[in-house]
Amino acid sequence: MIVERINEAMPGAVVAHSDFRGDQTIVADLSKYLELVKFIFKEGFQLMIDLTAVDWPERQPRFDVVVHFQNLVSQERLRVKIPVAEGQSIPSITGIHKGANWFEREVFDLFGIPFDSHPNMTRLVMWSDFVGHPLRKDFSLDGGDDWCNSDTGTSYAGHARPLAE
Repeated sequence: MIVERINEAMPGAVVAHSDFRGDQTIVADLSKYLELVKFIFKEGFQLMIDLTAVDWPERQPRFDVVVHFQNLVSQERLRVKIPVAEGQSIPSITGIHKGANWFEREVFDLFGIPFDSHPNMTRLVMWSDFVGHPLRKDFSLDGGDDWCNSDTGTSYAGHARPLAE
C-alpha cells in the first residue's frame, strides 16, 4: 500500500494514517508536503481530485488542508491532510498539478490560507476588497460586510442565532 511506501521513502512525513473502506487517509507534516506530493505522483497518484480546507477554530493548528488523489491504474484513493496554523502558508502544488490552481485560490479566498509560489494568489469567489473569509467558522452570519446590508438595510441572515447557543 502507498502508506508503507511513503514511510519507507520519507520517514516522518506521515504523522498519522487510517484506512476506511479502502480509502486511505494520511496526516502529513507540512514541511514535507511538497516532497510528499512529488513522491505520490511518481507512485501513480497522478489525478488530483479535490483540494479544500476544514476550519477547526478550537484546535491548534486551526486548519486542515485536505487533498484527494487517485491512482488511475490501481484505482486507489488517497486523502492527504495537512494541519496548518492561522497565518501560516502552505506550498503550492500547481507545479505538479496544474488543476490545483483554482482550488488553491478558492481555499485562499474562503479560508484565508495562502499558498507559497502560487502563480496568481488572488481572490477567486469574493470581490477583491471583500473583508474576511466566509468559510471560516467565526465569520459573521450576516455577511460581515456593509455591502451585504446596503440594498435592503437588513441582514440576509434574518433571525439567525449565534452558533454557541
